[in-house]
Amino acid sequence: MTLKDFKLLGMLFFCVSTYSQYKISGFVTNAKDNQPISQVSVYDKDSGLMTNSNSSGYYEFETNKENINLAFFSYEFEVYEIALIASENTELNIQLNALSVKLSEVEITARKTKVFELSRLKDVEGTAIFAGKKTEVVLVDQSMANLASNNARQIFSQVAGLNIYQNDDAGLQLNIGGRGLDPNRTSNFNTRQNGYDISADVLGYPESYYTPASEGLEEIQVVRGAASLQYGTQFGGLVNFKMKSPNPNKPIELITRNTIGSFGLYTNFTSISGTKDNWSYYGYFNYKKGDGFRPNSEFESKNVFAHIGYQFSEKTSLTGELTYMRYLAQQAGGLTDDMFEEDPYQSNRTRNWFQVDWLLYNLKFEHQFSKKNDFSFNFFGLQASRYALGFRTNRVDQIDPLNERDLIKGNFKNFGFETRYLSKYKVLEKEATFLIGAKYYNANNDQQQGPGSDGIGPDFNVATEDFPNYPNQSSYDFPNLNIAVFGENIFYLFDKFSITPGARFEYIKTLSDGFYQEIRLDGAGNPIFNETVYENQDFERSFVLLGLGLSFKPNNNIEFYGNVSQNYRSVTFSDISIFNPAFAIDPNITDEKGFTSDLGIRGNFKRIVSYDANIFSLVYNNRIGFVQEVLSDGRIISLRTNVGDAVMFGVESLFDVDAKRLVGLNPEFRLNYFLNSSFINSEYTASEKPGIKGNKVEFVPEINIKTGLRFGYKNLLANLQYTYLSSQFTDATNSVDAPISGVIGEIPSYDILDISLSYSYKRFKLETGINNLLDNTYFTRRATGYPGPGIIPSAPRNWYATLQIKI
Repeated sequence: MTLKDFKLLGMLFFCVSTYSQYKISGFVTNAKDNQPISQVSVYDKDSGLMTNSNSSGYYEFETNKENINLAFFSYEFEVYEIALIASENTELNIQLNALSVKLSEVEITARKTKVFELSRLKDVEGTAIFAGKKTEVVLVDQSMANLASNNARQIFSQVAGLNIYQNDDAGLQLNIGGRGLDPNRTSNFNTRQNGYDISADVLGYPESYYTPASEGLEEIQVVRGAASLQYGTQFGGLVNFKMKSPNPNKPIELITRNTIGSFGLYTNFTSISGTKDNWSYYGYFNYKKGDGFRPNSEFESKNVFAHIGYQFSEKTSLTGELTYMRYLAQQAGGLTDDMFEEDPYQSNRTRNWFQVDWLLYNLKFEHQFSKKNDFSFNFFGLQASRYALGFRTNRVDQIDPLNERDLIKGNFKNFGFETRYLSKYKVLEKEATFLIGAKYYNANNDQQQGPGSDGIGPDFNVATEDFPNYPNQSSYDFPNLNIAVFGENIFYLFDKFSITPGARFEYIKTLSDGFYQEIRLDGAGNPIFNETVYENQDFERSFVLLGLGLSFKPNNNIEFYGNVSQNYRSVTFSDISIFNPAFAIDPNITDEKGFTSDLGIRGNFKRIVSYDANIFSLVYNNRIGFVQEVLSDGRIISLRTNVGDAVMFGVESLFDVDAKRLVGLNPEFRLNYFLNSSFINSEYTASEKPGIKGNKVEFVPEINIKTGLRFGYKNLLANLQYTYLSSQFTDATNSVDAPISGVIGEIPSYDILDISLSYSYKRFKLETGINNLLDNTYFTRRATGYPGPGIIPSAPRNWYATLQIKI
């Protein structure tokens, strides 16, 4: 930048008008005994949450508004509201009265929702910047979804444009995508828990085999578009599972939830939490067991989570977390189209098994140097494995011959740290916020493929000695190193207009060291060709991603936002090292690049309608997908390769109406209606493959609608939700008819109706519901590997009932 440029920039800042910044602080105490009250939420009734009181009852925040309407909220105290005219340093001490009537959990939740329903992230939260980004927050505590089975269709019902795989009735894995991104194991999002990574390998194998128990979640944060700058390079953005916090007002609180349901489903969720002096803790145990809605689909899962925190002072804290999950599931296998039409719930695989072990650990240090300078340091790690065993062939309808099975074993060992520093400062009397951070990530993974036993049960030992001529054998080590430095800065050019530029530098070093064995057999099963090929690859690259966010807030009830960000996705090691009979992999497959952009409007109208509507585009270069290729001998195979360049663009919107206010119902009633819709167009704009240019992009339903009605009276609540997705392709060739493997072909349009009820009485809460009320037969997935290959049916009509007891 030249000196002239700096002068012009200086003139720009000098010419904009200045505005005052007001500091408001004080103490919140109990009116009865004058004791401090912690975790009191202080809201600006127009713009939302400003801060929370600490263990001494002290709160403090800054605002540029002179006239402000404040509300102080705590579950066990009456809401206190006050209108004030702020000065440079306003001291406001508040005393709260305890609730004179003991309310049930549902009444408290409804009371909070009615006045303070927050569904978006603030411009700055902790050591993160969200200004100008498309953010959506799922308030899980207020959801009426089937939480026991992690029903993603209901949980994410108000997140626009998501495409969800629905292929089990226990929610063992989360499979969400959007805007043309493959939903498989949420691999196109950077998936985190309380701010740290939980996927197998963020770059080398970004699939999430672990999903936190929804009953232990406080909220789910979804940040799309420009999220790559702070959280990674993925096209999808960020999904962050925020666990429940320790109860700040009790030394011990116990909650237990037991659920029964269709197909032998039983789950137990038991949590314990509390705060004593400077210590706080929260933990849970979650158990799931069921027979599944198809033969050969039983499962058992155990999940433990533990959080412990220590508050050294008002400004310094240290927390540690440990998560362990283990599940074993029998897999009923995939179907061809003919098999699905004949009986969608049949299974001809009796020996396919899948086992996951997931151990996560995290240590987080936070320090506030001042009210304007925050620092955080996250150290995290993973020790995990996923084993897949079974008979699979490109002829899905072939009966299992009961010989040796194919075994794939993956082990993941990684650790890293992420540090962030956020500073609020002024430029020519204008507010600004600066964030800089760095991430170090070291992974050492290995993957082995070979013969498994010829038995029936889940035996995950390699049986090479018993079957030395097994043709699909390989063993690889995948050490990965990733170093990233990122930064963003919010500049307020005018009082109501901000611009947030950002950049991320990535250094990636991917190693591949191993071998694969090529064995060909004659008709009698004797080897006629046997060759071992050793590979040692070193792929090193570095690059910079840039992004820009814009935000204009004419008033506190409306915001115009826009952003653009570059994205990048590396080839995963499953793309280059696994033999799959259902398809072949192009040996020249390479990384994907592109960018995303959003332009939208969000806010609320007279606190009756909450809305967020935007247009978006996603440009995807070197997109990896499937094409049909004709071999020299006339055979047609599915080839996984870089198909070409693609573009997806569309309109997303969410409207949530507090219909109770429109019809004038009294506060004891509740009546809400929401409409979540997305309309997307897609096209391959360039391709070296014949017959691809001009085709639709796979995994893009052009119409995606979720709508629902929530109504209730006092402690009784009901929720009705309808979902519709139009048809979508699964390969770039836009195949409608599927071959014998069932891997590619059209996914027909489908619709589902869900209903749920809840009733609370003192310490008890009863939840029940029916999913797929109309008992529609449909599928959302054609699996390329496990749990297929082939069509994976979705669940028929099923019911559940949950009893919760809080002590």
